[in-house]
Amino acid sequence: MKDIYRIFALFMLGVMLFSNTNVKAGNDDRRGTAGAGSLLINPWVRSAGWGGVNTACGTGVDALFSNVAGLGRTPGTEAYASYNNWLQNSGIGVSAFGIGQSLGEMGVLGLSVTSMSFGLIDRTKEGSPEFNNGTFSMSNMNIALSYAKAFSSSIYGGASVKLVNEGIDNVTATGFAIDAGIQYVTGTNYEIKFGITLKNWGPSMSYSGDGLSSVASFYGRQMSLEQRSASFEMPSSLNIGASYDFLFSENTHRLTVAGNFSAMAFSKDQYTLGLEYGFAKLFMLRTSYTYEDAITESIFDADNGATTLYSGLAAGVSVIAPLKKAKSEDDKGVNLSFDYAYRLTKVGGGIHTIGLVLSL
Repeated sequence: MKDIYRIFALFMLGVMLFSNTNVKAGNDDRRGTAGAGSLLINPWVRSAGWGGVNTACGTGVDALFSNVAGLGRTPGTEAYASYNNWLQNSGIGVSAFGIGQSLGEMGVLGLSVTSMSFGLIDRTKEGSPEFNNGTFSMSNMNIALSYAKAFSSSIYGGASVKLVNEGIDNVTATGFAIDAGIQYVTGTNYEIKFGITLKNWGPSMSYSGDGLSSVASFYGRQMSLEQRSASFEMPSSLNIGASYDFLFSENTHRLTVAGNFSAMAFSKDQYTLGLEYGFAKLFMLRTSYTYEDAITESIFDADNGATTLYSGLAAGVSVIAPLKKAKSEDDKGVNLSFDYAYRLTKVGGGIHTIGLVLSL
């Protein structure tokens, strides 16, 4: 009963924190006005293939995007590398590396780095697309330091501090954001799970650099003019999820049903339902569907369009190869997982993500 009171108290705390960020959840009138949009891109394969529905049941490094509290359920060491072909026809790639290290009763420490590559872009002139004056590039990198801990056999909590850096040509912006979340696990076989997380909460960020400066002539004198950049708020959201594991044949087969609600500060609220089948911790197949108001409409319709480029469907698969069997309860063994995910989009040919997970 005390655990339930704790969960309720933490839940109310999360709601109050979100309400004090001076944003309105589900406000599609503010779409496109937030900064640090890269924080909304999920680089981790398993949760991407599940549409981010694993707020309640995500574990390890993969949980860093959906709910950092799941990092606290990392039993040993986990290293994760992934590559995301963002909108396969766009030429944009998202590379990510993360590591989680258990510190025993002290908790779990995590570090992740996500970088986007855009290639070289031709420098043209407004009204004269044939004009070419060389090329320029864009940069985008997020670094997150995370910590999570098991406060009991049922309650896990965690937080991340994220450094965000964006740049285009000779203009850059730097900011930071915080994630915080909890997971509650219960049931005879810990098959019932609840989760809540506040994501991307932080101060506004703005651009600066030589690209905002220009030279003008005033009464025959050369003067340097510097423009001020508008500030952009972080794309914060509040996510609430639940999941249930159906176990068969002495836990050899598992079917997990998960649901998630996302209160978005700069787009419409989203509802996600997902299924995952697991066989003997060697094979997993997952799928999900995300719904928001007008999701079937075009993103280019300013009046009635959806605020997401996703069509709703996502799917993924994981194949786990045991490289070394565990010899005891303290010995976790060594496993290598091959993961793949695909998310259907309205434009750009969809999103493919591949990854490798090494668990020690």
